[in-house]
Amino acid sequence: MATMASTKTPLDHAVELFVYAPIGLAAAARELVPSLVERGRRELDPQVGMARTIGHFAVARGRSQAEKVLEVAVDRARSQAEATLRQLGILPDDQAPPPAGAAEEQPTASPPAGPAMADPAPSAAPTAAPPPAGQPTPVDLSIPDYDSLSASQVVPRLSSLTTSELAAVRAYEEAHRGRKTILHRIAQLQSA
Repeated sequence: MATMASTKTPLDHAVELFVYAPIGLAAAARELVPSLVERGRRELDPQVGMARTIGHFAVARGRSQAEKVLEVAVDRARSQAEATLRQLGILPDDQAPPPAGAAEEQPTASPPAGPAMADPAPSAAPTAAPPPAGQPTPVDLSIPDYDSLSASQVVPRLSSLTTSELAAVRAYEEAHRGRKTILHRIAQLQSA
């Protein structure tokens, strides 16, 4: 047999490789392919399952983180928009709009029962209590029609006031509306 293997020509090797080997492989494929598929499945299934589990966890975690980041960004944008609207005088300083969904979350309160119950209808304009003795009145202030002006209209006028006029505006603002924009600007001017 050893002599027979050594007497093969290169042509015999080529015929075996390109003719007999593919035919033998095709004949054995019916028996080999199912076992090869099963072997591949056994090798890959645990890894695919692990990758799928990690993928689901990563997506859930990423969604949670993205929702938190988005919520913070929306809150920050809302706050900045409100501050800008207050500075422009579009939104009053003393009234902040309720947070989104606050009307739905707050339970409705029933008015107290009894003979001392006040009129439940809100008045169109708050009634101003008379100023305590020594407190400035809007007439005493150096800014005409002070009560009708928004904070964004008052702030530019503050820099032209004297120290005593600033003190009067500050006392009046603290006693009445307490608008932080105006009080902050007065503090800046008084410390300069």
